[in-house]
Amino acid sequence: MFYTTDVNDHGLPHDPFKAIVAPRPIGWISSISANGDVNLAPYSYFNGVSSRPPVVCFSSEGRKDSVTFIEETREFVCNFASWDLRLAMNITSAPFPRGVDELRAAGLTPAPSRLVRPPRVSEAPCAMECRVLQTVSLNDIAGNPIDRHVVFGQVLGVHIDDRFIANGRLDTAAMRPIARCGYDEYAVVDEVFRMVRPSVPEAALAPRLAEPMGRRSRRP
Repeated sequence: MFYTTDVNDHGLPHDPFKAIVAPRPIGWISSISANGDVNLAPYSYFNGVSSRPPVVCFSSEGRKDSVTFIEETREFVCNFASWDLRLAMNITSAPFPRGVDELRAAGLTPAPSRLVRPPRVSEAPCAMECRVLQTVSLNDIAGNPIDRHVVFGQVLGVHIDDRFIANGRLDTAAMRPIARCGYDEYAVVDEVFRMVRPSVPEAALAPRLAEPMGRRSRRP
């Protein structure tokens, strides 16, 4: 199959694009307006883009409340979306009217942040307090605005539940992060494996180096 994206002539009942760009980590973004209204929403166009300094970004399809609030206060918190919190995360994706506090609507507990105004999700195993670096509003290849807005934030502080630190590492599998796939599908990470990055001379040994170096499994 081959199709062009300008007409989406794939012949399928649903667009396969998001099923190809998968799994995608979920940025569960809490923000606050200048008037003090709290918003919590999940964004699957999310990732880290730098480690020094730590920088994350998320993209909003349309100027939603998260982008509006963040532009007013220049701060947000990225909360870790886990298997245990999947139902609450899904509730916060609903199109609540502005002014509704999605944390409380989903039965979550807001916890005060230390360096920024927006609250974090107390139940989340990790949370990153961020201050905005810039927001980029995208244009298509013809130069036309497409109402897609990418927010970049520098991570100022990180909250981690100590239960998930083992042998000097944060145990990702134990936290069971969830990720967005295509359509209404999600994935859960409950098993990880390790590979050593090869040096150039070792590249010829790639088949052997690609063998897993031990697994950790946390079944939901």
